[in-house]
Amino acid sequence: MTGVSARSWWVRLGELVRAIIGAPSYDRYIEHMRLAHPDRPALDREDFIRWRLGERYSRPGARCC
Repeated sequence: MTGVSARSWWVRLGELVRAIIGAPSYDRYIEHMRLAHPDRPALDREDFIRWRLGERYSRPGARCC
């Protein structure tokens, strides 16, 4: 593997792991806000994580444990 493809592989693996465990993706959120809501300000990283975790844990029936 070259340096670029190895790094790309690790980046993709990290994205997969975050998706499996349900970790929020700030980069995807920023891209979504830029494309879908250019007139609205995006949350900063800390507020985004707080918002997503609040959403995740505010619905007890939405998780298995």
